[in-house]
Amino acid sequence: MKIFQSIKLNKVMFIGLLIAVLLASSGCTEKATSSEDVKSVAPAESSEVTLNNGLEESAGITITDGFGRNVTIPENPEKVVCSGAGCLRYLVYLQAQDYIVGVDSIEKTKNEIEGRPYVLANPQLKDYPLIGEARGKDDPEKIIEINPQVILKTSMIGQSSAPTAAEADTLQSKTGIPVVSLPYGSLRNEKEKAEMYRSLRIMGEVTGKQARAEEVIAYINATMQDLENRTADIPESERKIVYVGGVSMSGAHGIISTEPAYPPFLWVNAKNAAAGSGTDHADIAKEALVNWDPEYIFIDIGTLQLGNEGAIGELKNDTSLQGLSAVKNGKVYGVIPYNFYSTNYESVLANAYFVGKVLYPERFEDVDPEAKADEIYTFFLGKPEFSDLNGQYNDLGFKQIPQ
Repeated sequence: MKIFQSIKLNKVMFIGLLIAVLLASSGCTEKATSSEDVKSVAPAESSEVTLNNGLEESAGITITDGFGRNVTIPENPEKVVCSGAGCLRYLVYLQAQDYIVGVDSIEKTKNEIEGRPYVLANPQLKDYPLIGEARGKDDPEKIIEINPQVILKTSMIGQSSAPTAAEADTLQSKTGIPVVSLPYGSLRNEKEKAEMYRSLRIMGEVTGKQARAEEVIAYINATMQDLENRTADIPESERKIVYVGGVSMSGAHGIISTEPAYPPFLWVNAKNAAAGSGTDHADIAKEALVNWDPEYIFIDIGTLQLGNEGAIGELKNDTSLQGLSAVKNGKVYGVIPYNFYSTNYESVLANAYFVGKVLYPERFEDVDPEAKADEIYTFFLGKPEFSDLNGQYNDLGFKQIPQ
């Protein structure tokens, strides 16, 4: 009997101990589950994710870039870099230069003569870290070190989409950073103007500067329309025959360097003596210039970088050119160079008013070309840069050049 009681007692004690163990185990499990639940809920309650650059950003937006590539970028990026000729210029136009965290080699070069107004207005750009060489020759490792949220990459004027899109895909693959590629465009024809405007709008979308992009486009359109309105009704027989020489293109050039579709001539309805030689930059035969014998000659004063006054020296010293009517009649004038790491459009527009004032003074009676230039530079760059820019070239811009 005592044996059975002992067994019964042991059984009860065992069952009690088992229940106690189960209860303790249940409590631990409950606590662990509760902790895990908190951890799993936190991300679901947050709309933010960590991107590959280590910054907490919203999930991002997908945009279609200038070459039809769909690119997902952070919603409100504050750190960007620009690759390619002229890309940084557009960012300055959009008043987004404070987003820049790195620049290419040409932006860091201290030029004796600086022909890019956006650099004169923003000297701090030279102090930023290097992202690679000029003209889109990027260094992916340097870009990764700088850690931008978006890379903006422009093509050369007139470059087909395939190479630029391929380069953008490669750079994006190597860096893990979104690359938005854009055609630079131009104002020389409607197709390239549409490309330029679209690129400004896309860049505005990336940086949150959509309203500013529309302001820039509207200002360009209004300025071109003003020039057209002043001269459109001039009879064909009264339109002046003109030539521009010494046009800068990847460096300084002499008198035979010209642009057959020089925009300032087109916008004030002057007759370009070199028209018909294509739409791009051209080197014409000196004999052709003598045969054309234009009434007015404009010299891109970037030519001074050649030494010996460049194209100006040629007009003074070359006997074959001294018989030109423009030279004999003192109708040779200096215009601001605008081809410097692609096109400085603010200088193109400023030149057009000076050209118009020289050719048709009665149509531009209300215009002071230098004051108008500063108005244009201030709109695009935030500062009146005409004096600083012209000073780089011995103040020969917007002046009659003595022979």
